[in-house]
Amino acid sequence: MLLTRKHGEEHPYWPAGPFKVRLPFIHYRWEVAETIQALVMFVVAMGMIPLLQKYLGLPYDVALAYVVVCGVGFLLPNLLGVPFVPGWITPAIPVVLLFVGQFEPGPDAIRALVALQLVVTFIFLFMAVTRLGSRLVDNIPSSIKAGILLGAGIAAISGEISQGGRAYNTPISLGIGGMVTAYVLFSLSFRDWTEKHRWAKVVAGYGMVPGMLVAMGIGWAVSEYPLPSVEWGLATPAFGEIWNYLPFTVGFPGAELLMAAVPTAVIAYIIAFGDIIVGQSLISRVDHLRPDEKIEVDVDRVHLVTGMRNLLHSLFAPYPGLAGPLFTGAMATIAERYRYGRRAMDTIYSGAGVFWIVGFIALFLLPLITLFKPVLPIALSITLLITGYLCIAVAVEQIDNATAMGVAGVMGVVLATHGAAAGLGAGLVLYFMIERRGRNVPADEPIHVADNMPHEEAEPAPAKSS
Repeated sequence: MLLTRKHGEEHPYWPAGPFKVRLPFIHYRWEVAETIQALVMFVVAMGMIPLLQKYLGLPYDVALAYVVVCGVGFLLPNLLGVPFVPGWITPAIPVVLLFVGQFEPGPDAIRALVALQLVVTFIFLFMAVTRLGSRLVDNIPSSIKAGILLGAGIAAISGEISQGGRAYNTPISLGIGGMVTAYVLFSLSFRDWTEKHRWAKVVAGYGMVPGMLVAMGIGWAVSEYPLPSVEWGLATPAFGEIWNYLPFTVGFPGAELLMAAVPTAVIAYIIAFGDIIVGQSLISRVDHLRPDEKIEVDVDRVHLVTGMRNLLHSLFAPYPGLAGPLFTGAMATIAERYRYGRRAMDTIYSGAGVFWIVGFIALFLLPLITLFKPVLPIALSITLLITGYLCIAVAVEQIDNATAMGVAGVMGVVLATHGAAAGLGAGLVLYFMIERRGRNVPADEPIHVADNMPHEEAEPAPAKSS
């Protein structure tokens, strides 16, 4: 029998130190809508396989074993009391690939990625224990935060559409599929339709799924992707071989490599903290519509669980996506359905929990795996394109004057083209050289247009009338 909550209280749980344990069928019911969505969206998790093969030199079956380890990590946040749908630090993927791409695929690249993920682990756990997370990020200038997001967004989109990119090579399927996904997720006109038409509300409830299915169907129809060869039975990831591709075998990184990973790790953390803010925002938008449940978002617990997941990856499956606090597309979809009341979704934990439980089970279902195997690049590409759009949109929201926009823009371009260290360095130099003001000038004093123009271009003062 389910442990039910009283109206207006926090959902029942088992206390376990800093965690709050919740299990399906004991603390929350099974949700059918998230079951259906996860049977398609699990392919996003498998979308990491091409990157593991290309940058780390893993065989397909070993890469699939890495994805299963990632799936275990996806189960932890909801289990331990975090009301988010977890994911990767997706906007950081292009920056991570710039770092890992400097090393030869194989042991060198694996050690580099382990170094990066260990530093990310340290940052998250340190911020969790000291509770410094929010204070640190609040003190980072908005132009620097915007520059990081712009750089990640530019790198994500340019990597897909430039020569050799997935969208460049298969423009029909990814072009149409990407547009459908963007329209469903972001279009103001489609949002108006959801208020008027039930079918539009149903489509919106599945988030990225419609666009991905359209892209896959078109990819098969126009032969941009090969037709699948569906097999039956259960998948057998190469857990026996995975040991040959872990730091226990290839060796742990040295101090020099750990230091080289610090700039990329710092950028990944800042992006991840932005994801926490986005997650809080998504929940706050619907929390007031559901007075029956009090939702707790403990930022320290989010940091702690995310650090644990990155440690799991560091030791057993170093991952280009890292371990992030939020899968934005899935969380937005689940939050949207949650707003329609307890009959639609009993608790936020039932929607978020069921999603990745089903996604984890799907990783062993050979018919689904073989069906989607030829189109794995589609899932990763659409995820990166949508993430790039969101990064750029959120970056612009951080900026309130032309000077900061210039600093952020230049920093973003340098970061996208030359990597994390160069991007951070350029951003800090420009900030202190151009944007930073004197000690006696209030930080919130407005910047006038003339202050941002060369002196000879500033408009002359109007002549006094005689």
